Amino acid sequence: MKNIALILSYDGTNYHGWQTQKNGATIQQTLTEAINQILKCDTYVSGVGRTDAGVHARKYVANFKADCTIPLQRLPLAINAILPEDITVLNAVEVNNDFDARFNCTKKEYAYYIYSSKINDPFLSKRAYRTTYPLDVNKMNEGAQFFVGTHDFASVRSVGTPVKSTVRTIFHCQAEYVENHNFVIENAKLIRIRVCGDGFLYNMVRAISGTLMHVGSGKLKPEQIKEVLLSCDRASAGPTLPAHGLYMNRLWYNDTDELKSYKLDV
Repeated sequence: MKNIALILSYDGTNYHGWQTQKNGATIQQTLTEAINQILKCDTYVSGVGRTDAGVHARKYVANFKADCTIPLQRLPLAINAILPEDITVLNAVEVNNDFDARFNCTKKEYAYYIYSSKINDPFLSKRAYRTTYPLDVNKMNEGAQFFVGTHDFASVRSVGTPVKSTVRTIFHCQAEYVENHNFVIENAKLIRIRVCGDGFLYNMVRAISGTLMHVGSGKLKPEQIKEVLLSCDRASAGPTLPAHGLYMNRLWYNDTDELKSYKLDV
């Protein structure tokens, strides 16, 4: 029996997140059913993390154990033939028997996309959050630096899954303009907020993004981010932005893992 890791990408618009549940289609369930159909097995697919309903992934890692006689370089093509077009397996690689996509991941980066326009861009309506007022990306980036380090992030999380601690470490946090060729709205600028950490609380990146949006609009000064964190008060931070602007963007694995040779960054 092989332990096989898959690298995939997906548009989460039509799914109730990664984890299998009773009330709707999920990425995990859809991928598992495709694998079981191809390999004639009944396996469990473990993912690097839970993404919520509507959240996307540029790079995502999952693994499963099964007897697989299909050459691994052909396995993605076989699975993709079953999957819907909004989920794509990019690569497949055999990993050590004790490898787990979730527990072997050392760092994760999420990206959140925002654009300012009074008119909706139909090509971004499910892939970026629109605000109708201008944002100062330089001030947003200045404020983002206060999130870097080990802090109690209770003020930028939603109540959800119980956790033992709300302390996490953020390795980098940046706000920047990026080019986007999908725009049909003139003069609209796409802002990307990238947050990399050792782990995240429920809705943490979406709340960080909403707080930085308040900085960009002038509702908060960049240096006030420090006060927001120290308060541990959710009401002191910005809103939790909608799921459709969020992407799992980049993943890091240990040097000893077979996945190290694969490009997991975007």
